[in-house]
Amino acid sequence: MTQVIIERNSLKIIDLQEAKGSEHDFKIYKDTIGKGVSDSIALDADLGYQGIEAYHSNSFIPIKASKNHQQTEGEKAYNRELAKRRVVVEHINAKIKTCKCMAYPYRGHCGNRHSLRMTLICGIINYDRLL
Repeated sequence: MTQVIIERNSLKIIDLQEAKGSEHDFKIYKDTIGKGVSDSIALDADLGYQGIEAYHSNSFIPIKASKNHQQTEGEKAYNRELAKRRVVVEHINAKIKTCKCMAYPYRGHCGNRHSLRMTLICGIINYDRLL
């Protein structure tokens, strides 16, 4: 499992966090960079990061609707604005997955090769953004 960290303004991939095997996104965040991120930096995350407010006060996740509590118009507008900011992250994830070796679970012999390949692909994507 790999967590990609992207800078919002330049859309550059600034960091990769690797986990051995299948781990939850929020667990990778807590184990690697959790308390190290300054509160002055705004974090946009998906619903996989529920509970991030305890670690980072300047974080934004979508507001979830339930069967007994439907979303108000303000909550829907908030989710739309957050989705507009997060769509660029999903586009970069799609670019990573165009390399077919990253689109499927890595079945290589060494975990280090996955990290190396992921770093190289992200470097190529960053270089492509410069052009």
